[in-house]
Amino acid sequence: MKRRLLVIGLDCAEPSLVFGALRERMPCTRGLCDRGTWGELRSTDPPITMPAWLAMFTGLDPGELGVYGFRNRPDHGYGPMQIASARSTRASRVWDRLSEAGLCSFLLGVPGTYPPWPIRGRMVASFLSPGKEAVYTYPRELAASLDALAGGEYLVDVTGFRTEDKDWLLGEIRRMTTARFQLARTWAAEPDWDLFALVEMGPDRLHHGFWRHFDPAHRLHQPSSPYTSAIPDYYALLDSEIASLVEAAGPGTAVMLVSDHGARAMQGGFCINEWLVEQGDLVLASRPEPAERLQPEHVDWTRTRAWGAGGYYGRVFINVQGREPSGAVPRAQLEGYRADLIRRLEATADEDGRSLGTRVLRPDTIYRRVSGIPPDLLVYFGDLAWRSIGTLGSGRIHVRGNDTGPDDANHDRHGIFVFADPARPGDGARVERDILEVTPAILDFFGLA
Repeated sequence: MKRRLLVIGLDCAEPSLVFGALRERMPCTRGLCDRGTWGELRSTDPPITMPAWLAMFTGLDPGELGVYGFRNRPDHGYGPMQIASARSTRASRVWDRLSEAGLCSFLLGVPGTYPPWPIRGRMVASFLSPGKEAVYTYPRELAASLDALAGGEYLVDVTGFRTEDKDWLLGEIRRMTTARFQLARTWAAEPDWDLFALVEMGPDRLHHGFWRHFDPAHRLHQPSSPYTSAIPDYYALLDSEIASLVEAAGPGTAVMLVSDHGARAMQGGFCINEWLVEQGDLVLASRPEPAERLQPEHVDWTRTRAWGAGGYYGRVFINVQGREPSGAVPRAQLEGYRADLIRRLEATADEDGRSLGTRVLRPDTIYRRVSGIPPDLLVYFGDLAWRSIGTLGSGRIHVRGNDTGPDDANHDRHGIFVFADPARPGDGARVERDILEVTPAILDFFGLA
């Protein structure tokens, strides 16, 4: 009998909800857990969508991939970082291996698939596609049928999800999810595929837009909010969509349910470049306007030792002599300076002087190999409870918002992993996994080394 594997990816699905608070709202997922194995899935460092999904489907860590976030330095200059794409790494994906073995893969919305490339099967690229006017499917003519198969408009993403218009946002998230799963059900019923991998972005957009309305521990929680049930109701919808997709795939199909990272309440923003200016590490040639992204012309590079970038985690780049064009830190002093910078970052405090509990990681100690242009330091402000704010001009170190629009949640380091194979039923055991184990598990399922 033909072995088939359905991988359902839920971007940002949070294990404390799936396995805990909302477990009773998700009977299909609960049943998969009971018939197989389940547990938390340790994400990459950093737990960011692009490197995490790439790691999941290559078996390589961000250092080996040379992808450290949505944006990455293309060289050691001071110019803008580049948006990550499928071309950011030459690493083979698991479906490339399956194609070589003569097996067919259907891919729907998996991050890291734009621009798409030829495989044995089909590919619809992810939310990082510039738009549906671009070539975002393989084969190219596949795009013409997506809206009809989705029962309306197939949404690549919810554009503008950082908004105060919560009614619109909730409607768009649900519309995107139901359309993607309807398309997936149509494809899943076909006999040709061996691997079907879908990634739904809805949980991520939902958490960023509605976490404060659900979580009583959130600093901005509103107990009387009309959106207190937005997250539970969506997870219930998601579970029903998963159930219908599993049914469409057929009774003999093995199912893997995964998320790239989890979610947690965002307590605030730490302005990394404002802090570096205050500390004397970043020297400005001109003062930017408030909430302006750091530009090369703002900086006196001959006197600047370090600068930072914003996001769900912070990145610090050291201005090294002989590496950067106007490096200010001699190579002989690099390790001593980096150690001092780590000490100061880990001592950062909130507005009231309380320690944030910031963690700082070095790429050369956490990755098996370092390629591309990594940050010199990865910074988890408040151990991921605080966002890194890269913009300048406010003169403040601490802010209680996000420089890219309304946002309630930060990423957390654990996602979910559920695996149920009708051919080899499990006993519902809880097993902790690492994201780098997913590709070997898929290859093993198909009998490939």
